[in-house]
Amino acid sequence: MGKDEPKSCKAGRVTEQDAGAKGERKKGAARDQSSQVGCGCRFPLLVAVLQLLLGVTITVVAFIMRSISSSLLARDTPYWVGIVICLAGLLGLYMFCITYEVDEKTTRQFVVKLIYFLLGTLGLILSVSAVAFAGHHYNQITKFTCQMNSNHCMCSQDPEDQIARTFRYNDVQDCDSVTSTIKLYLLLQMVLNISVVLVCLLGCYLMWKHRYQVFFAGLHFHSFKTKSEQQQKV
Repeated sequence: MGKDEPKSCKAGRVTEQDAGAKGERKKGAARDQSSQVGCGCRFPLLVAVLQLLLGVTITVVAFIMRSISSSLLARDTPYWVGIVICLAGLLGLYMFCITYEVDEKTTRQFVVKLIYFLLGTLGLILSVSAVAFAGHHYNQITKFTCQMNSNHCMCSQDPEDQIARTFRYNDVQDCDSVTSTIKLYLLLQMVLNISVVLVCLLGCYLMWKHRYQVFFAGLHFHSFKTKSEQQQKV
């Protein structure tokens, strides 16, 4: 009989333990929330900033290449990739810094996230295409033999072959602009677009991770025991 504790003491101990557990849960939630906040944002700001910087750089380099020779095709000057990535970066800054929340609470947030995800996916596909086009053109230039003719440069891979395809670059100062400058810019475009592929993959993965990881983290498993049994164990 001496070993039995009063019910009021047991109830008081259970209440203190419940309060302690609630406090730990609140601290854990606060840590999770603070872990998602960086530079005043609830999502990695670096992804959106990198998208914006890479998009602007790709667009500028594309127009510089266009100014060297007006005969360059649109596939060789991928400004269309830069524009899409810039839009994704601007939308990412708006979403991440102003309205980003893990659970879509409004239709506007859902639409903004969906558009950002689609722009990121589209930019990824376009960047892969731009890398392929730039790599093909770069490989051709490495085998060119060029000579100036008036204000344009005539290049061919095999000058002795009379039926070989000839490439004409208009409005260039000399053939070094083709074999050196354009070649360098094509290599730069490949590096930039590969970087865009990696950044877009990271952005899409982080958005998916934040959305579904939090969803599954909300699942809790409770034992099918009565309250009295749980109090007796305590």
